[in-house]
Amino acid sequence: MAIYFTDKTFKFQRALAKHNDREWFHAHKADYEEHLRQPFLRLIADLQAPLATISTHYRADPKPVGGSLFRIHRDTRYSNDKTPYKTWAGARFYHERIKVAATEATLQRHGPGIEAPSFYLHIAPDDCFLGGGIWHPEATTQRRIRDFIVENPESWKKAVRSPAFRRKYQMHDESLTRAPRGYPPDHELLDDLKRKNFVAMAALDDSTITGPRLLKTVSDGLRGCAPLVDYLCAALDLPF
Repeated sequence: MAIYFTDKTFKFQRALAKHNDREWFHAHKADYEEHLRQPFLRLIADLQAPLATISTHYRADPKPVGGSLFRIHRDTRYSNDKTPYKTWAGARFYHERIKVAATEATLQRHGPGIEAPSFYLHIAPDDCFLGGGIWHPEATTQRRIRDFIVENPESWKKAVRSPAFRRKYQMHDESLTRAPRGYPPDHELLDDLKRKNFVAMAALDDSTITGPRLLKTVSDGLRGCAPLVDYLCAALDLPF
């Protein structure tokens, strides 16, 4: 069983949070490569085979640039926070029909006007988790998913309300305060129709990230989130 990350991974991230500037980062870039970036790229490569057993249409791409791993550099153009680096590390495992965008403005959007559900792994001190779904979908995509839930309620309940799913995953709870326009306010799945995101997350302990069973834990976790991703693919006419 491989060890990918160590306590030095989180030590680097905590130090970066305190010294988030270019001078400090360049002085410690070797630590970033050794303890965070290269181990994450190895993990992504090792996830290719397990992910293929879940869906042959999803990709774990270990390319250093333009692959599954998010860049550490923040896009500060439209943010009041001008710190240059992300204090977390993340990777998304994306649908084959979607070309990964050079910019990483959203978790699920990998091309102009095209959206698809993704799997996701997030690593940060005391904030590690697995996830899957679509984050902040565009209005057209959101309506297609809501319409699909209305038309296929039993499949939705089977996907995200089964005991096996709920034991590991929680749906993200950012929601509208009332029924979205055009949908019945007394619908049995109103709470789901009101969702702004169709995303599920499962927390991971830091000790799991640094432990020898990380690959299996992530592989099993992606499989556990697959019913949601599969459902969203069906809603968007994507093969799973």
